[in-house]
Amino acid sequence: MTRVRRDPIRRSRWARASAGLALALAVLALGGSAADARARSRVKHAIHGAGYHPPYADIVIDDNSGQVLHQADPDAPRHPASLTKVMTLYLLFGELEAGRIKLDYDLAVSEHAAAQNPTKLGLRAGQTIKVEDAIKGMVTKSANDAAVVVAEALGGSEEAFARMMTRKARALGMTNTVYVNASGLPADEQITTARDQALLGRAVQQRFPAYYPYFSLPAFAYRGRFMNNHNSLLRTVDGVDGIKTGYTEASGYNLISSTRRGARRIVGVILGERSNGTRDTHMRGLIEQCMTQASNERTATAIVEREDVDTDVAVLPVANFSLQSASPPPAEAAAAPQAAALPAPAAAATTPAGFQAVP
Repeated sequence: MTRVRRDPIRRSRWARASAGLALALAVLALGGSAADARARSRVKHAIHGAGYHPPYADIVIDDNSGQVLHQADPDAPRHPASLTKVMTLYLLFGELEAGRIKLDYDLAVSEHAAAQNPTKLGLRAGQTIKVEDAIKGMVTKSANDAAVVVAEALGGSEEAFARMMTRKARALGMTNTVYVNASGLPADEQITTARDQALLGRAVQQRFPAYYPYFSLPAFAYRGRFMNNHNSLLRTVDGVDGIKTGYTEASGYNLISSTRRGARRIVGVILGERSNGTRDTHMRGLIEQCMTQASNERTATAIVEREDVDTDVAVLPVANFSLQSASPPPAEAAAAPQAAALPAPAAAATTPAGFQAVP
């Protein structure tokens, strides 16, 4: 009798498949999903070595009083990374409020937008994307291609839009922030501070209460792809209602976080942590530490855009910046709105360039 020898490679593949199926069934029995099973079976490796120490800064502001509850190097220059998209969205919300665009308008995708580095939605040149989908893609996936689509629609080019962003920063009192792109992708000249980002985080809530809830969106489904919000504190910390994460190699792990409990609200900013986990743990500690110090009564004046400021004046030259922490990152803390009265611009009579009106 001839004995048939089985291919060891096929046996190995069958064994791996059986093991994977068993794991998936076990997780499903516990209420999970096959996708969860695959994710849990993967071995995670650290992105950075022990020597990774990006320049650090943080601040926590009581939104009711405007008082600083905690700070570390709050005025030191740092790279914003994808926190940049908060300003991109601030300008977009202004156009929506003014009625010059609508959530169901189609935005044209250019070759420049489609060519952006990840993270992104994978838009292709010649396609269109709804304004609302672009918003959701930015607040959840932190989609760089969507940010550039918005920039080109509102400013004509990303470069021109970045100048609009910097002018808006000056009008808000963000005196140490310069934008050179709409996404936050690496750029030496793109500079901000923890204090400026906290101001922006408060301003977008006060100025656009109808649109701010987009920052609390837990997930987004687009063209068959399901994307969770990168801000895990939305799912794990009581009262957190936004707003944005960011990361580049130069910036480290950044976060603007807003937390409301009862009548109290605080806005915290961390720039330059060493990992997502360290950043989130640190912010949790700051929230618990500072929330009890926050005021129950609103005494701070509304944040308004100044019309008398010279918005073309640049911040300190980049050459004068020192992207170093004045002190090492602090130890992790133990776990312990009204709309601004701004006149709405007159609505444009025609559909802006870069948009396609939807009947």
